[in-house]
Amino acid sequence: MRIVRYELEGRAGLGCVEPGDSGDFVRALRERTSPGEVAARLDEVRLLAPCEPRTIVCVGSNYPCQVAEKGRPWPEQPALFLKAPNAVVGPGEPVWHPADVDRLEYEGELAVVIGAVARDLTPENAMSHVLGLTCANDVTAHDWRADGQWTRAKSADTFCPLGPWIETDVAAGGRALVTRLGPRTVQSSDTDQMIFSVPRVLAHITRWITLRPGDVVLTGSPAGVGPMVPGDEVTVEIEGVGALTNPVSADRPRS
Repeated sequence: MRIVRYELEGRAGLGCVEPGDSGDFVRALRERTSPGEVAARLDEVRLLAPCEPRTIVCVGSNYPCQVAEKGRPWPEQPALFLKAPNAVVGPGEPVWHPADVDRLEYEGELAVVIGAVARDLTPENAMSHVLGLTCANDVTAHDWRADGQWTRAKSADTFCPLGPWIETDVAAGGRALVTRLGPRTVQSSDTDQMIFSVPRVLAHITRWITLRPGDVVLTGSPAGVGPMVPGDEVTVEIEGVGALTNPVSADRPRS
């Protein structure tokens, strides 16, 4: 199932995407597993971020190609940091390029959406607590890493695009991950290349942090992280999951 949050005629709703004779359409959900009436054709609704996480936990240096590219030491355990919920935006929404940032970077990633309260998970039971997968762009203001911690660099408004939906029926492993800057491919890898698999990441995080339904884990970005500027368009596409596209803008969003 592809679960979406959407806006239609000024009202937000929760739905699932289904194929139809004239293209995909959105069927409203009365409950997460109970389809209701047809809402509209997919191209008639505005897709929102597919979830509203209270907690966003991210993993750094989780692909060998990026570790080698950056000249970093091989990690002994997942390196964790947080992004703030205010950073979340949906597909098609602009990513803000603050005027005082010289280098704003894209980082295409697989995102895991939690479906059940997750605490003290093991690699063996971790995936039973997952609702599904979506695409993410771990936007980073490279200049602001000089703060000595990453709060501002990772959590400014719009720095966590998610979408286009939550895919509930595919495995996390073996997913081709591609990031494109305009038409040019700038990142290309496979989720099987992760140093720490999704189950291992979830087990590690939940030793200390309880994750709740709707929370999100970003699982790391491969080599090829680079700058984006106003006027660019960035697409993160994950095989079997979907494609998330966001323009880059010099204007800060009003809401």
